[in-house]
Amino acid sequence: MLFSEIIGQQEIKKRFINTVTEQRIPHAQLLRGPEGIGKLALAVAYAQYICCENRSATDSCGVCPSCVKYKKMAHPDLHFVFPVIKPAGRQSIVCDDFITEFRKMVLDRMYFSVNQWYSEISGDAKQGLIYSNESEEIIRKLSLKTYESEYKIMIIWLPEKMHGTCANKLLKILEEPPEKTVFLLVSNEPDQIITTILSRTQQVHIPRLSETEIANALLRNEELEVEPDAAAYAAHIANGSYLNALSVLNEGDENKQNFERFRMIMRLAWNVGNKKDHASLKTLRSWSDEMAAAAMGRERQKNFLVYAQRMTRENFIRNIQLPELNYLTSTESEFSTKFSPFINERNVEDLMAEFALAERQIEQNVNAKMVFFDLVLKVIMLLKR
Repeated sequence: MLFSEIIGQQEIKKRFINTVTEQRIPHAQLLRGPEGIGKLALAVAYAQYICCENRSATDSCGVCPSCVKYKKMAHPDLHFVFPVIKPAGRQSIVCDDFITEFRKMVLDRMYFSVNQWYSEISGDAKQGLIYSNESEEIIRKLSLKTYESEYKIMIIWLPEKMHGTCANKLLKILEEPPEKTVFLLVSNEPDQIITTILSRTQQVHIPRLSETEIANALLRNEELEVEPDAAAYAAHIANGSYLNALSVLNEGDENKQNFERFRMIMRLAWNVGNKKDHASLKTLRSWSDEMAAAAMGRERQKNFLVYAQRMTRENFIRNIQLPELNYLTSTESEFSTKFSPFINERNVEDLMAEFALAERQIEQNVNAKMVFFDLVLKVIMLLKR
């Protein structure tokens, strides 16, 4: 993967290139930032540049034996760690059991979400994990001599998904890695990583993409056939994430479902609180049961709660009349025209806090029926303010 193939991030690319040309490559770096801005792609391009046999001042050559292997994501000195979902009946599992699927995902999409990855390897919406026994695989791989390149490179995608036992076993090798070993950690939620790992890495903040960069990338994407006005609109709504822009254009099924869920619970909660509509309360109870169903899965439950936090924030911004800071799709905007007055300075912070609390509780495997029904009861009260 070449730097030139990645959208924007010119300053980050220069920074990585300088570490190589100045021979000052940090042994452990954490690339942090929101989803969909190219962090994983940057890590792969950086690794390729480090190993390139004929690099230029701006990019890898793309044609040397090392680059040819990187083009297939199959260089023997490049290793990946990423969250996986353990199949039923399996006692243990490591990332290499899914390495073929992961390579294909990176090569086919370059920009993809963790949920798209989970969907690729499992259809039951479970939460992924980097399991405890992965630490043994990491240590084993890095104890070997390099096959072809000067450096061994370990890319850990989403270290926040790492089991505590695995994370703790890696502390020593992160602090004192074998010679010519580079760790590149790629995180969407660095606050979820244990502090002892954070303290052993040099953190690199990857910024959001500009609207111009996203719009231009959408127009260059031959598969989309998007008009300039539509590209500009999607780029604005994306809030710096190319992945979000693609989602806006494609109007993914999950986004539609989350919107319908949010609209429904807000309408019913208002009816219960202001009209004493007991039928709506029964419907909310049924909705809580549906959200808690096993088929829904923890990841989709959390995705809805994240979406609800975004919609709460966007409706508050719309209510205080700051349209330049709004990031709503046309469907969401139409709904918010009438709904936004109910999200105000008296309830916005508490609504955000309740949705965030429910998200944490789902992450911690609290009983989902209790979480969602308790949530809707609180929403009923807060919408009355």
